[in-house]
Amino acid sequence: MPATDSTPPNPWPGIGLTVTDAPEPTDVSLVSDALDRFNTDTTAIDDRRPLAVLVRDSRTGRVTGGLTGRTSLGLFFLDLLFLPRELRGGGLGSEILRRAENEARARGCRTAVLYTISFQAPGFYAKHGWRRLGDVPCDPPGTSRVFMTKDLAPPAAP
Repeated sequence: MPATDSTPPNPWPGIGLTVTDAPEPTDVSLVSDALDRFNTDTTAIDDRRPLAVLVRDSRTGRVTGGLTGRTSLGLFFLDLLFLPRELRGGGLGSEILRRAENEARARGCRTAVLYTISFQAPGFYAKHGWRRLGDVPCDPPGTSRVFMTKDLAPPAAP
């Protein structure tokens, strides 16, 4: 019996679609840059910038952890925060987060957003004023993606 192709016919002549787990960096950049241009054209605001707070080994200069994210359109997107186990628990993570939030404020961000995983650090972020927006179940069973936000606006003057 011949194999059947479950892919529906392509209704867009001249257009090919590729599903991949290894996109070329140039292809990812093209999509990202095109969306950035669309946002800039629509809003007349061109403020998208990466934001990182990096932890370096003072002997080797090698990055051992830190925070990565970006700022755009008044939002700070916290993408990743990681510290090796031996650097946790002494306040370094709090300082990294504080510096990133301060830089985001300096760039005009009013709000911050992130997602973490229920077994990662929702308690850490809550301790620093982040509030839970919602949870989305994921694997393993009983685990969820935890979406959080924080108001970065300075407190109103009395």
